[in-house]
Amino acid sequence: MTILAAMMARFLLTDAGRLSLAGFAATAIAFGPARMGFGLFLPAFRADFGLTTATAGSIASAAFGAFLAALLLTGWLTGRVGPRAPVALGGIAATAGLGLIAATGNVFLLGVGVALAASSAGFSWTPYNNTAARSLVDGQKDRVLSVVSTGTTFGIGFAGAVAFAMFLGEFGWRAPWAMFAGLAAVSLLINVLALFHMRQSRGPGGADLPAPSDWPLRELVAYRPAWPMYILAFSFGLTNALYLSFAVDHITREGGLTGLDAAAAGPVLYIAFGVAGALGLLTRQIEGRMGLPALLRAIFAASALSHILLALAPSSWAGVLVSAGLQGVCLMMLSAVLAFWSARLFPDLPSVSFTAAVFCVAAGNVLGPLVAGQLEEPIGFGAVFAGGAAVSLLTALIFPARPVRRASAA
Repeated sequence: MTILAAMMARFLLTDAGRLSLAGFAATAIAFGPARMGFGLFLPAFRADFGLTTATAGSIASAAFGAFLAALLLTGWLTGRVGPRAPVALGGIAATAGLGLIAATGNVFLLGVGVALAASSAGFSWTPYNNTAARSLVDGQKDRVLSVVSTGTTFGIGFAGAVAFAMFLGEFGWRAPWAMFAGLAAVSLLINVLALFHMRQSRGPGGADLPAPSDWPLRELVAYRPAWPMYILAFSFGLTNALYLSFAVDHITREGGLTGLDAAAAGPVLYIAFGVAGALGLLTRQIEGRMGLPALLRAIFAASALSHILLALAPSSWAGVLVSAGLQGVCLMMLSAVLAFWSARLFPDLPSVSFTAAVFCVAAGNVLGPLVAGQLEEPIGFGAVFAGGAAVSLLTALIFPARPVRRASAA
């Protein structure tokens, strides 16, 4: 243990070690409680703020919209001053948003806090890729980004564990959010100390992600082999946002899991979601065996099963655990797929094309909760989740069977 601790300490003193720790911390906060915490705690927010489903859907959509706006602002900032400014803004947004949620008793300020916190994920999406490219040698880059990516699954599972501890200790929902805000502040400090003292091998404009105004939109839109990627990204964004926003609320309103207090169902779902999502780290190996078309059809078929299980069996332990696990795997695998698929389609524009794909995911994210919030009252959440399953299944069925074409230039 002493030798392992010494090796870890030496690693953390290197640029690769500092970037790994900083990126992991920021990603865990941004893509855990900051971006997904609203859905996890929605039953508690309903009770304290008297939220209707339509209002909850509007808040969730605003949060995903803030993520989208931050994504675009990150492109603009990175193209001008480098990746450090977006990272700092993301940490500030997460800390302020999470703190506002913990302190407010006003519905409007709750919405502001949720949107502000969620925007941190948009600021944290691409800067670490750019920092790694600018500061690390090729052999270190992939290892560091793998560590950073695990922050998402850890953050989701950690948020679920904290919510479960809240249930056991009867702390109320404000204490966890205050803790999340404190951890966001610690993450911000870690990132300031790490990223602002790293060596830079290129100038501030060295990243390959130009400002949005400089993106080759005609090439991105007109290249027809990329259209399936955009459609699939939008489809998954729509259904995944529905799931993240209302899965816990649906289970809780149906009485929770059999034999367990209804308030504990959400934490169980998020823990399963986060733990199973770690399988997304195997995406490249699985794609190498199955091929991209088969993998994508499997992802969307799994998403359809995830939604239909929640529609039909929201009180079943097996149904909920399998549903959450499938959705976690789908999210992490599709995120990885979009990264290398976009690079294959646009080898000269890897970061721009990936951001364009994420933009489509975010557009679906905005629409999904808004539509679900309006449909819940007339048709019920069971039918809403069945509709999400239908969208995913249709996407799986229409995806072309032929291999994805690779472009030599955009």
